[in-house]
Amino acid sequence: MSFQTLGLRAELLRALAQQGYTQPTPIQERAIPAILAGRDVLAAAQTGTGKTAGFTLPILEQLTAANRLEVPRRIRVLVLTPTRELAAQVAESMATYGQYLPHRCAVVFGGVNINPQIQTLRKGVDIVVATPGRLLDHAGQRTIDLRQVEMLVLDEADRMLDMGFIRDIRKVIALLPPKRQNLLFSATFSDDIRKLADGLLDDPLRIDVAPRNAAADGIEQHAYLVDKQQKRAALAYLIGRGNWRQVLVFTRTKHGANRLADQLDKDGLETAAIHGNKSQGARTRALSDFKAGRVRVLVATDIAARGLDIEELPHVVNYELPPVPEDYVHRIGRTGRAGAVGTAVSLVCQDELGDLRAIERLLKRDLPKSPVDGFAPSFAVNSRGNGGQGSRPSGTRRRPHPDGQRHTTPGHVPTPWSRAEPNQGSGRRRTGR
Repeated sequence: MSFQTLGLRAELLRALAQQGYTQPTPIQERAIPAILAGRDVLAAAQTGTGKTAGFTLPILEQLTAANRLEVPRRIRVLVLTPTRELAAQVAESMATYGQYLPHRCAVVFGGVNINPQIQTLRKGVDIVVATPGRLLDHAGQRTIDLRQVEMLVLDEADRMLDMGFIRDIRKVIALLPPKRQNLLFSATFSDDIRKLADGLLDDPLRIDVAPRNAAADGIEQHAYLVDKQQKRAALAYLIGRGNWRQVLVFTRTKHGANRLADQLDKDGLETAAIHGNKSQGARTRALSDFKAGRVRVLVATDIAARGLDIEELPHVVNYELPPVPEDYVHRIGRTGRAGAVGTAVSLVCQDELGDLRAIERLLKRDLPKSPVDGFAPSFAVNSRGNGGQGSRPSGTRRRPHPDGQRHTTPGHVPTPWSRAEPNQGSGRRRTGR
């Protein structure tokens, strides 16, 4: 199937072709016709499978239909996202795919001056992409009118619930007209998501194109066993040995992200940190520099990195394992997107062996484990995955290292990483996202 068969107008097809996209992903193939038909949609898919384009393209198509763009303009579409970065990326997708269409889109999130947003809204827009908190700020100041919204999109709805936005979501819904089309996109169909959907959606089309809590097939996963105090040195060694040029590293805390970024920078690796305590300007610059190759390592917390869309990101590192196993799937989903191949490395100390076992139970598979060359841990792992004292058993077979030079994915021939030109990202995606 091609995008031409989905009922999209020539201007959208032209924009897709310029991005190199010709065939829809499974989520797009099922969601786009349903949205164009006016159905409510409840969709779950693995991260990186094209969910954003799955609702962006039909929204733009519907807005541009005969007599849909009016003067003065009024807000017809509202997209809610959990983070500033994701809001900015959805708005960027609207601009990219709609570059030959006359729609206007405003992005609204906190951490920046509210006055430019007010000025944009006063000029009239068709689409608003927002985080819940800042949107309610505008509503409280009466600088936004949501009474004529025709389509509501909840993007990354599972993360919004995880972040405690359910009360804000309900406040926003109370500002909308009762008759509207509702689209709920999520990485998983959790019980909380199902409960939210039951109260929000009207006879929705359910789309589930991936097993619950599954990791993308193109991600090579590996666990390195290392003492806690050796993690930073082991990470710097792995980056240097494999000549990794674009690495997203996850820590549990904001303070830990800052400390690790400072240490890696002192090791000679261009590094930036991104987390909730950073100003929006600093977060935007760090992400832009990382995408452009000016920063080699980006250290992030879970909330800041949720929804990050980085073209063909080759390496994700769990510097510290997440306490919630499902978050591991979300983290490593930053790589291996849209059919690309990526590697996900976890540095696991003795205290984290329980977290590793929980992740393996979720994945229903054992992850390959080995020490880092020159950083043998002071603990061993027995056949059941439990840690003990002593060195690694001499008979333990060392598995290949996912260092960017050797991949175990059948048929994959790695290509050298080359530094991208500014503002060009690290490569081209294979399908729309």
